[in-house]
Amino acid sequence: MIGVVVFLVGLMASIALHEIGHLVPAKRFGIRVTQYMVGFGPTMWSRRRGETEYGVKWIPLGGYIRMIGMLPPRPTDAPGTVRSVSTGPWQGLIESAREVALEEVRPGDEDRVFYRKPWWQKVIVMSGGPAMNFVLAFVLFAIVLMGFGIPVLTSQISAVPACVKTTAEYAENPTCTSADKASPAAAAGLRPGDVIVAVDGRPTATWDAATRAIRGSGAGPVEIGIERAGQRLAVTATLIDQERESLDEPGTMERVGYLGVSPTQVIEQQSLGAVVAHMGDLTSRTAAALLRFPEKMVGVWNAAFSGEERDKDGPIGVIGVSRIGGEIAASDAPLENKISIFVSLLGSFNLAIGMFNLIPLLPLDGGHIAGGLWEGVKRGFARVTRRPEPAHVDIAKVLPLTYALAFTMIIMAGLLMYADLVNPVRLAG
Repeated sequence: MIGVVVFLVGLMASIALHEIGHLVPAKRFGIRVTQYMVGFGPTMWSRRRGETEYGVKWIPLGGYIRMIGMLPPRPTDAPGTVRSVSTGPWQGLIESAREVALEEVRPGDEDRVFYRKPWWQKVIVMSGGPAMNFVLAFVLFAIVLMGFGIPVLTSQISAVPACVKTTAEYAENPTCTSADKASPAAAAGLRPGDVIVAVDGRPTATWDAATRAIRGSGAGPVEIGIERAGQRLAVTATLIDQERESLDEPGTMERVGYLGVSPTQVIEQQSLGAVVAHMGDLTSRTAAALLRFPEKMVGVWNAAFSGEERDKDGPIGVIGVSRIGGEIAASDAPLENKISIFVSLLGSFNLAIGMFNLIPLLPLDGGHIAGGLWEGVKRGFARVTRRPEPAHVDIAKVLPLTYALAFTMIIMAGLLMYADLVNPVRLAG
C-alpha cells in the first residue's frame, strides 16, 4: 500500500505540473483562468487567489484549468442581429457549448478570452502541458541514468557452466553429471574473472560486441582472446550450435554459435548524451505504440474477459501503474534500486502522457494545437495574398467528433481500470 500511495502521489504531482504548463503561459498572455484543479469529481480542497480558484478533487484521474472563452460566439450573435435557432441535435449541443463557454465572460474581458488570442499564443498555451511532461521525463531519466546509474553488462566473465543442458534437462536435474557434455567455455579453460577482449582475432570492447561475434562464428573452433590477471592470453574454444533468442528481434529464435559464459553486471553512471539517446529511443517506441493503440486495446479486452495474459508492453491505467509501484515497493530489491525503478517508471508515464496529449484530436491538447496552427496558416496565407483577415478558427464545429472521442476515451479508461483489477500487469511471474 505504501508503494501504491507513493506512486499515486507521483502521478498526481505530474498531472499538477502538466496543468501548470498550461496555467503559466495562459496568465502570461492575459487569459482569465477561473480554475486550476488536480483531479475530477467533487472538490476535496480549494482556495481562491485573485481571480483563480486552486484546488484538488477526489478522483485522481487527471486535471484541468478553466479558461474563459474557449469557443467563439456564432458570427450572427453580434448585437442587433436576429439569432437563428437550429433544431438539429448536434447543432443544439454546439450552441449549448458556446453558451457555457461565454457564461463567464464579463464586461471588460473581451480581450482576455482564449479564442481572441493570436494563434501562436494559443499554440504555446496548449503545448505547455505536454512540454512540461517532456521536461519532467527528461529530468527523471537524467536522475536515473546520471545519478543512480544503470546496470551494464561487461566483458568480464562472472560464471562458466561446467556442462550444457537443455531447458528440460536443467529442470529435471540442474547438477552436471558425467553424462552431460562439457560446455565449450569450460572445455577451453575459461574462468570467472577472465575478460574477453577479442573473438577470432577481432577486438571486442563490449559484451554486446563479444556476444555478436561469438554467435556469428557458428559451430566449430574459434580463438578467444582474454585478459587474465593483467596478461593477454588466447584460448581455442569449440563452439556448439544452439537455438537462442535473437538479439535484434526479441521473441524470435535462431541457430547461433554458443560458448557458455555469463557476463559481470556493474552499475555505471551515464552521460547527458546517454540521457538524450535514451529519451529519443523511448519517444520513438512510444510513438509506435500509440499508432498500434486500437490493436493493443483489443488485447486488453481479451485479457479482461477471456483470461489471456496481459501484454506487458500494452496500455495500462492509473490503477495498474500504481499496483506496479506497490509491487516494486514490496520486492526484495535494495532501496536504491526501488527508488531508481520508481523514478524511471514515473518518467515513462510522463513521456507517454505528453505524447498522448499531442494527438491532434479534441478534447486533447493536440486538437487545440492543431486548431491554432491551422488558424496561423490561414492568416499567413491571407497576408501573402492580401486578402481580408479570416475569422478565428471555430473548433466548436468539430464538437460532435469531440464528444464521440471523449465518450470513447471514457470507455477505454473504464476497460483499463477493470483489466487492471481482474488481470493486472505484473513485473514478476
